[in-house]
Amino acid sequence: MPVTPTYPGVYIEELPSRVRTVAAVSTSVTAFVGYTSRGPVNEAVTITSFADFERRFGGLAGASAVSYAVQQFFLNGGTVAVIVRVAKGAGHATAGIYSRADAGKKRVLTLRAREPGTWGNGLRVSVDHGTPTPDATFNLQLSHPSGQRESYADLSMDADHERYVAAVVNGSSRLVTLTVDNDPEPIQRPDPVGTNSAKFAGTVPDPSGELEVSVLGGSTVHKLTLLKSGDPKPANLIELALLLENKLRTLPDTPGDRTYGAATVTVRGHRLQVVAGTSDAGVVLKLEGSVGNNLGFGAGRNVTAYAFGGVDTEAQAPGRPGEDGALPGHTELIGNEGAKTGLYALRDVDDVGLLALPEAAALPGDTDLTRMVDVLGHATRLCRSKRMFLLVDAPAAWSSVDAVRANLHRLGSVRSDHAALYFPRLQLLDPLSGRLRAFPPSGAVAGVMARTDAERGVWKAPAGTETRLNSVQGLTVPMTDPENGLLNPLAVNCVRSFPVIGPVVWGARTLDGADATPSQWKYVPVRRTALMIEESLYRGTKWVVFEPNDERLWAQIRLNVGAFMHSLFERGAFQGTSARDAYFVKCDKDTTTQNDINSGVVNVLVGFAPLKPAEFVIIKIEQLAGQIEV
Repeated sequence: MPVTPTYPGVYIEELPSRVRTVAAVSTSVTAFVGYTSRGPVNEAVTITSFADFERRFGGLAGASAVSYAVQQFFLNGGTVAVIVRVAKGAGHATAGIYSRADAGKKRVLTLRAREPGTWGNGLRVSVDHGTPTPDATFNLQLSHPSGQRESYADLSMDADHERYVAAVVNGSSRLVTLTVDNDPEPIQRPDPVGTNSAKFAGTVPDPSGELEVSVLGGSTVHKLTLLKSGDPKPANLIELALLLENKLRTLPDTPGDRTYGAATVTVRGHRLQVVAGTSDAGVVLKLEGSVGNNLGFGAGRNVTAYAFGGVDTEAQAPGRPGEDGALPGHTELIGNEGAKTGLYALRDVDDVGLLALPEAAALPGDTDLTRMVDVLGHATRLCRSKRMFLLVDAPAAWSSVDAVRANLHRLGSVRSDHAALYFPRLQLLDPLSGRLRAFPPSGAVAGVMARTDAERGVWKAPAGTETRLNSVQGLTVPMTDPENGLLNPLAVNCVRSFPVIGPVVWGARTLDGADATPSQWKYVPVRRTALMIEESLYRGTKWVVFEPNDERLWAQIRLNVGAFMHSLFERGAFQGTSARDAYFVKCDKDTTTQNDINSGVVNVLVGFAPLKPAEFVIIKIEQLAGQIEV
């Protein structure tokens, strides 16, 4: 702020810097779009390890080419990936819960697994009324066989309550979303699970007599005597609960089942709740006889837990089982731009530099590659608009060099400088079967690119002896140098295997980089370097918008953009021994005329001398004639 001098002396005024740093964007974050065994559908999820992928998307799955590609990505140097799961017909598991308050039966809650898939069928919901206000609130617990658990206490069905069930659960649950159905009254809470007693008054009911215990639908009835002659009566509900629990646990179970052996009896407010110890959520305990009637267990029977996808039984409302879905076709992979599904789930995702579609090269029934071309067409357009680079896997049917040469023309309509084609497929040991299988190379290539970007920079070609592919056992089509020489001029990047070195990436051309195509973007590192510069400047110069368009602004732009370009030059990103030879930044009255100024336009011209890979190394050897001494 300007200083207002009031006394004789020295004043310090801090001036804003004219330098606004332009940072280089990440180039190695890779997006994978395709089928996985579980996970959210049509949603971009960022992960930083294969362990993350296993937790969110289920890990390796035999039918999921994406899962193996992601594993190869991290094994070969990748650090950050974005996963978009696409599945045909995937469905969410649901569970419904009734309330039988006021002698009615009304569906009051529907719970839906947060992610689609059969994993949701394992979800279980428990409800009890053991709260400080047991006549008005309830507790809800969620569990899954994987060990995930969530608990929500003191919930209310009153929409104005601070613990309104829908607001609390939907605001924090990672397992489910919850809907309140049929506009219930606040008193119409979901029924508690297990077998529940009547509400007791101030005195403890008499447990003398016979208790008949059975499983609803079963034929065996066990008879228990809670109190023998002379035994003291329970003084309170806690003692009564302990007595009943101990007696139930003496009953015989079938082998492998603990319906009675692990049964629990808990005091919930002024009631007892009996829950079977079985893992079968649908088991309903019947407590009858004179003791059962005295304790009021007849009207409070319910399932052990509410199961997702369950049937209508007692207070369990009908639900829908979850479905993993089938492998996506080309329409599912493409998705819808307006709905942001399929590929277009990446529309609003920043920092993605690479895109891999492992399943596009093996779509069912795609003998003429029209479906693959359709997918690649949408993918290349997305890459162009988002400044991404597409890694294309050669079709699975291309099993020889001759097959590649004979069918490469089918991809002619999607030749793009924003994409590169890799051939052949990799042979990997499948941990699920213990056998070698062929997989698309895009995941491993993306990992190599990430590793090269980190070690050398995006301007270094992701090919050569430094690009050894980890865990690759072999190639489906081993090639000789002459065979490689047939494909390289056609812009097909080959994966080769050499003695001692092993399998490596041995090509660095874009799909638009065939010898017959006069493209300035022939090489992958040149195209990717330009994309990095473009995206970095796009983000780093937004401060310019609405600034006064005059020489002072132009000077600031030259300073900031020039500093960024010079930092790249010092890192070895450009040709030339001096900055003048390597790059230039021009922003002045020559680039921005008065007519541009009147139109609100400022033009910045940035040029750079790219590093192009030494694709062909020619060594000339000459024999020197011997000298004759006299």
